[in-house]
Amino acid sequence: MSGHNKWSTIKRKKGALDAKRSKIFSKIIKDITIAVKEGGADPDGNPRLRLAIANAKGASMPKENIQRAISKGADKEAAALIETTYEGKGPHGVAIFVECTTDNLQRTVANVRAHFNKHGGELGQNGMLNYLFERKGIFEVPQGDIDRDEFEMELIDAGAEDITLDDGVFTITTAMEDFGSMIKKLEQLKIEPESAELQRIPKTTVALDEEATRKVLKLVDIIEEDEDVQNVFHNLSISDEMADKL
Repeated sequence: MSGHNKWSTIKRKKGALDAKRSKIFSKIIKDITIAVKEGGADPDGNPRLRLAIANAKGASMPKENIQRAISKGADKEAAALIETTYEGKGPHGVAIFVECTTDNLQRTVANVRAHFNKHGGELGQNGMLNYLFERKGIFEVPQGDIDRDEFEMELIDAGAEDITLDDGVFTITTAMEDFGSMIKKLEQLKIEPESAELQRIPKTTVALDEEATRKVLKLVDIIEEDEDVQNVFHNLSISDEMADKL
């Protein structure tokens, strides 16, 4: 978990520096659109939409953008979006799991395969990495004036498996089945998370030298930049020392 959390911290800082806001907004808009198509445009009766809107607010998305995304999802004439996943190996055998949302499966698989091939990886068969990853709920909550001890006790009661505090941000991990319970607990506490999502956490990790690590992360970055890609997960372990170098 430490490697995963460390890389999350690096990406959070990196994101603040290079302001990849358009990519973040694009991802959230797709989340909102699919949520509306699945469960309707009323967030009170649609937990997935409520979560997507919370993530939008956490990313400082303007209200008009959120409303446009909801309207797009409610438009029966809009192109259908499909959620799909791809699995492969990056440089040095690092496992890479890719989650996509697309309106054109042929385009998406061709692009993802090309990213792997051009950067020392290989796209594999779906299911090949199931044994390496488990789905967990990951929440990020700014500390603000939250009392740490009291807050942690509340979250443990709601099913938190792990709680860390780094650079003023709590990272909370739950089992997949406790994801909804944690959302409800935070709502009861009137705390809005900066982000809340199901992630694929590696059960085992691999550590590489700096050059190899940079090569793997270059592929991860390129895949993440693809317009159809929502999330990329990997089992590369990044130590504190390596993180400082990066």
